[in-house]
Amino acid sequence: MTILKRHDTGAIAHLTMDMPTTLNALSDEMLAALQAQIESLMTDTTVRVVILSGAGKAFCAGHDIKQMNAARASADGGKSAFQDLFARCTAVMTGLQNLPQVVIAQVHGIATAAGCQLVASCDLAVAADDTKFGVNGVNIGLFCSTPMVALSRNIPRKHALEMLTTGDFMTAPRAAELGLINHAVPSPQLEAETLQLATTIANKLGAAVRIGKPAFYQQLQMPLDQAYAFTSEVIVENLLQQDTIEGMMAFAEKRQPNWKNDYNF
Repeated sequence: MTILKRHDTGAIAHLTMDMPTTLNALSDEMLAALQAQIESLMTDTTVRVVILSGAGKAFCAGHDIKQMNAARASADGGKSAFQDLFARCTAVMTGLQNLPQVVIAQVHGIATAAGCQLVASCDLAVAADDTKFGVNGVNIGLFCSTPMVALSRNIPRKHALEMLTTGDFMTAPRAAELGLINHAVPSPQLEAETLQLATTIANKLGAAVRIGKPAFYQQLQMPLDQAYAFTSEVIVENLLQQDTIEGMMAFAEKRQPNWKNDYNF
């Protein structure tokens, strides 16, 4: 049984978490499947954008609580299993950010706990306007510490801490206002709107986006002066690329660029 399905349309890879009975929980098997796809996509120069979605009623309900409870039967009460679980989950979340492709979460139903973390870890997100987002672990006595990392890097800290300490849900329109997602759209339009965004990005020069995405995340961690020094080097290297030269010449000459779509830079 395939729990993470993939199909490609042109330069867009569609990944669908397909375990509706568990609301696409991040079980050991789902995390392994996601990690395998991340490793495959890392060197795939035919794919420019990745869309991540969930089958059934929900995007993702977070970690698999049944598996976590089962781990408590071990001699250490589950400590080593939990440490391993969160190490693997962290690898998936950071792996999405480290991919050269832009990753768009296509979200519906609910995205809770590590499912909300998954949305926050994607580069962009489009959600149905009736979607609910939450980091609800506190409701069962478990503070969502690891989801907090991605969440607090997406929305203002007071709003993040309110979600974490109350366990309340956030609506999709509010999530768009605060920056957790890019767009909240009517549910029937979700797939089309996400695909339109992905297609727009996929039609840009692949090498430019591939040099720009990692630079975006790297400069965020730097002091202002260091960020400008770093990005100045990045943009100079970009300017020297043959397809970039062609793009700028085409703009000046008021014509469409004849790009080779060369990913080497």
